[in-house]
Amino acid sequence: MNSKHSTAITRRRRIFLVDDHPLVREGLTNLINGQSDLIVCGEAEDSAGAIAGIAKARPDVALIDISLKNESGLELIKNLESQFPLVALVVLSMHDEALYAERALRAGARGYVMKRETTKSVLTCIRRVLEGGVYVSERVVNSMARRLSTSPKTAGASPVECLSDRELEIFRLLGQGRTTSEIAEDLHLSLKTVQAYCGRAKEKFGVSSLGELLRAAIRWEDATNVK
Repeated sequence: MNSKHSTAITRRRRIFLVDDHPLVREGLTNLINGQSDLIVCGEAEDSAGAIAGIAKARPDVALIDISLKNESGLELIKNLESQFPLVALVVLSMHDEALYAERALRAGARGYVMKRETTKSVLTCIRRVLEGGVYVSERVVNSMARRLSTSPKTAGASPVECLSDRELEIFRLLGQGRTTSEIAEDLHLSLKTVQAYCGRAKEKFGVSSLGELLRAAIRWEDATNVK
């Protein structure tokens, strides 16, 4: 009896949580630990903690929020995919999947779930990637299929969709009220590099000043955070 019980426990797949909100981590822990086949093996609130924690815990899946405070979640996914190729990466985010899901998959994620989805969707995503599959919504699948036959430039893409991953990260941080100097420090880039990215973003938005780009970023950040 005890031997069988011990074997069953060891078969629970290990999940590592990366989110800068303690309440979210607590809720996910309760949800996952309530499953007979899954268990949380560790958690972190930032990129450094995630890399160190995953190296130690060696989970089967890492569930990651790409909007970590003042950090690039997409860069974290790229780093984790490179350092821990056997760990399946799943994004759980408040940001619109239409803009971020494909970028996350390109960076190395195997699944993308929005925080407004049901707990059932989160568990389905985790189990899908554990089986070796990829999990995104039907909306994302259709969007990616359309991109195979037409480029963003000719498909009426918004300026935000035309931003590179790094430009998008800087644009998001601008919308959160960060200055270019603070962004340079947050992302470990030189101020000149950040200003160059801002220059490219201004071209894509058709604006001539950083102030205009900042106002666009604030409007976008406010809109994407409306639940």
